[in-house]
Amino acid sequence: MRLILLGVPGSGKGTQGAILSSQWQIPHISTGEILRQAIANQTALGLKAKAYVEKSELVPDYLIFDLIRQRLTAPSTQRGWILDGFPGNLSQAQFLDQLLATLGQSYNRVFSFYVPTDVLVQRWRQRGRSDDHPELICKRIEVYQEQTAPVIQHYRQQGCLTVINGDRPVEIVTHFLQTSFSDLSLTIQQKTVNTSERLINKERQILSD
Repeated sequence: MRLILLGVPGSGKGTQGAILSSQWQIPHISTGEILRQAIANQTALGLKAKAYVEKSELVPDYLIFDLIRQRLTAPSTQRGWILDGFPGNLSQAQFLDQLLATLGQSYNRVFSFYVPTDVLVQRWRQRGRSDDHPELICKRIEVYQEQTAPVIQHYRQQGCLTVINGDRPVEIVTHFLQTSFSDLSLTIQQKTVNTSERLINKERQILSD
């Protein structure tokens, strides 16, 4: 199973990603986490990224691309993966499409977590960011939504997007996701059966000619 989880920090996607990773025994890949690991391990990419982080600047996409490429080609991801917060803009979405095509892979589903702004503000402040004014938090959320709007539209046009109401108890959101996976698995199985039946019928036709 290969999934993409999108959503503003505090929307619950990280919590659900961790739960599903444990249940499915596939890696939960957060761009923030692999970036911190690369910096802590002082890898070549990590040292390059550290220079931007220390100046409180955004890490360029090309470095994020290299980190994602390394992670998705690791042996531990061959059974599947859960991408948390990536892609965050249209350029990243296009890169991911190209990378997966090169690897002969595809994602099964994209889930976008929606939570009302006032709830997000409350969650952020409860997580120890009380020094942030609500206006500043709202601005950060607005910027994030502007960047990800084209990404959401990109996946909506491909027919693989499901919007999740993240303003619900964790267990309810988890149950919704599990139900979605069951439906997805049945769809995949049915497609496999249909393909097999077509091949069998074609072979019978060839033998009878």
